Amino acid sequence: MSTGRLLRTEALSWMSDVDNVTGCQPHDLLLQPAWDYLHQNHHDLLRSPLFPVVLSVTTYFFLVGVYTVLDLLAPTWPCINRYRLHPDRPVTWPNIWTTLSVTIYNHLLYIFPAAVAQWLWRPPTPLPREAPTLLSFFLGILGCMVVFDFQYYLWHLLHHRVPWLYRTFHAVHHQYNQTFSLVTQYLSGWELFSVGFWATVDPILLQCHCLTTWGFMVFNVYVSTEDHCGYDFPWSLHNLVPFGLWGGAPKHDAHHQRPGTNFAPFFSHWDWLAGTHTVPNPSSHAAAGEPEEMKGRKD
Repeated sequence: MSTGRLLRTEALSWMSDVDNVTGCQPHDLLLQPAWDYLHQNHHDLLRSPLFPVVLSVTTYFFLVGVYTVLDLLAPTWPCINRYRLHPDRPVTWPNIWTTLSVTIYNHLLYIFPAAVAQWLWRPPTPLPREAPTLLSFFLGILGCMVVFDFQYYLWHLLHHRVPWLYRTFHAVHHQYNQTFSLVTQYLSGWELFSVGFWATVDPILLQCHCLTTWGFMVFNVYVSTEDHCGYDFPWSLHNLVPFGLWGGAPKHDAHHQRPGTNFAPFFSHWDWLAGTHTVPNPSSHAAAGEPEEMKGRKD
């Protein structure tokens, strides 16, 4: 009898453990192993206030490096050049050095001091033991995207409609009327600060898990770079999201051709509602700008 009771007790205990595990939805457990690994092996790195800055900067320069290699190969590789929005207007070394120098200047003058200040004054990031559920992870990123999209649409529209704001802050970004990846951060310090501020604050406002916050930061950098990359690949987001809801590289390139259109960074609904939406066409890409010179006008 004692052996039978022991077996029944162990069976009930095992069933209770199974109920505890299966009581959670399967998607609730998907991110936990990865989060446990990061928590155990990179705890100090993740807690550092410098980590989000390093993550964003590393992601940006990696993506820019990939697209720049494609830009340099495109003139002699038809399999790449066929996907460029302006296949007859190659990206040249002077274009690369000019935009890269401004990017490095901005990082040294603005991002590096801001990162040091954050490291000195901001407390370490608290790391919860539990990972976000897969649903909350993607909903958090989507929520940050929606908020950021609205904020930047208003900022962008305002800096085009107010001549002083445009000339003082935003005109530098429009010196190039053809987009390529390094134009992404060919910005004034004020614009770089504004974009970085919202990307940092929005996950805090929505009370996102730190893993969700980092996911949004990486995705935001990826989308910004893809919008400026100057390529229309079949796997680009604007070709994957249905009904024309996503902006993408062709629409943002059209914005550099016709600066009164396509202000939103992610979605298209604000441009639709405000009447600032336009669909690019090959003829406009071919006709706009000068064949040898990609730089546009400040005014």
